[in-house]
Amino acid sequence: MNKILLIISREYYTRIQKKSFWIASLLTPLLITAIYAIPIWLATREAELKKIQVIDQSAYFQKDDLKSNSIQFDLVKGGDVNQYKSKLNSTDYDALVVIPKDVITNPKGLLMYAEKTLSLTLKSDIENKIQEKVRQILMKNAGIEGKVYESTQVNVEGNTMTLSNSGDEKSSNSSGVMILAGILGFLLYFTVFVYGSQVMNGVIEEKSSRIIEVIVSSVKPYQLMLGKIIGVGLVGLTQFLLWIVLTFAFSGVASQIYGDNFKEKIVQNTNTQLNNDSQKKVDQIQNDDSFDPIKVINEVAESTNIPLIIGSFLFFYLFGYLLYSSLFAAIGSAVETAAEAQQFTLPVTLPIIVSFIFAQFTIQDPDSTIAFWASIIPLTSPINMMVRLPYGVPTWELILSMFLLVLGFLGTSWISSRIYRVGILMYGKKMTWKEIGKWVFYKI
Repeated sequence: MNKILLIISREYYTRIQKKSFWIASLLTPLLITAIYAIPIWLATREAELKKIQVIDQSAYFQKDDLKSNSIQFDLVKGGDVNQYKSKLNSTDYDALVVIPKDVITNPKGLLMYAEKTLSLTLKSDIENKIQEKVRQILMKNAGIEGKVYESTQVNVEGNTMTLSNSGDEKSSNSSGVMILAGILGFLLYFTVFVYGSQVMNGVIEEKSSRIIEVIVSSVKPYQLMLGKIIGVGLVGLTQFLLWIVLTFAFSGVASQIYGDNFKEKIVQNTNTQLNNDSQKKVDQIQNDDSFDPIKVINEVAESTNIPLIIGSFLFFYLFGYLLYSSLFAAIGSAVETAAEAQQFTLPVTLPIIVSFIFAQFTIQDPDSTIAFWASIIPLTSPINMMVRLPYGVPTWELILSMFLLVLGFLGTSWISSRIYRVGILMYGKKMTWKEIGKWVFYKI
C-alpha cells in the first residue's frame, strides 16, 4: 500500500507543479465567464448609429413612424429615385430605402440600395419598422383599434414547480436545470478524454525512456498502473475544485458589473418599441430577475438536491475516469510511441463519443428509454446519469447505475492489468489486437 501511495504522490505533485496546470486552471474559468459576459458586454454597448434615407412613395409614413435607437431615418416624400440612387455613394447614408406606392397590397415590394451588402440585422430592423406601420394601417382598414390589438398581445409564461412525495412544492428553473445537466455531462466527457490520455501518454513516455524497467523492479505492475491512474485522477479533481471556485468568483463579479446594465439596456430598447399603453410590460421587465445569472443559480439550487449532485458527480467522475483510464493505460503499455497508439484508441474513445451523443437526447427527454439504458450501461453511464440527475432520478436507478459502474471498473481494470504487466516490458514487436488478446491469458 505504501508503494501505491508513493506512486500516487509522485504523479500528483509532478503534475500540479507544472506551469501548464496552473495556466489551464486559471484560463478555463475565465473562458467560461467570458462565454456569457462578452455577449452581455456587447449588448450593453451603445450601438453605432446607422443613417438610412427613406423615399416614401406611398404617403403613409410620418417622421414619428420611423424612430429607432440604432437607426437614424431621414424621410423624403416622393422624389426622383434615380437621382437619389446616383448620389448615394457620395453621401454618408448607409442605405437608401424606397417604399412603393402599393406597399399595403404589395409588402414585398420594398427596395433597398446600398454600396455594400446590408447586414442581416440592419435589413431586419428596417423591415420591422416599416412592417409595424403597414400592420397599423391594415388593422385600421379592418376596423381594429390599436388598443384592442395591443391588449391581445400577451405572453403566456409558466412557473415550473417540483412536487415531493410529501406534497412540498419548490419553484424550479427548467432552462437552468438544462444548463446544469449540459455542464455536468460535458465536464465528465472532457475529463475522460483529457486525463485518460494523460495516463496513456505517461505510460508511453516511461516505457520509451526505459524508466519503467527500473520502477517495476520495486513494485508490481498492477500497483504501478493503479498508482498512476489515481494520481492523475487526483490532479483532475484538484483542477475541478479550482475551476468551480474561480468560475463562481469570476461569474459573480461579471454579474455585478453587467447584470444591471444589461437589464437597463433591455428596458431602454423596450421603451422605444412599445407605446404608453404597454408600460406595464416595461415594468415587468424592470422587475424581472431572469437576466441575473446568480438568480438562476439560486433557483436551480432550491429545486435540486445539490449534495446528491455533488456526491454523485464525484462518484461518477472517479469510477468513470478509473474505468476508461485503465483502458488507456493498457493501450499505452502495448505501444512504444504516441503515433502507434492512435490505431488502438478508437475502441476506447468510441463509447465516450457515443455516450456524449446520447447525452444530447437525454437532455431533451431524461425519462426516455434511450436515456435510461444510456445511464445504466457502465461505458455510457457516467455522462448520461449526470445529465439526468438534475431532473430527478429514482433512487433504485441511481444505485443500479453506480453498482454496474463499479463492476465495469473492476472488469476493465482486471483486463487492463493483465495487458499492462506484459506490455510494459515488450519492445521491438509490432502489436496487433490478436497479440494483445493473448496477453490477457498469459501466466506470469
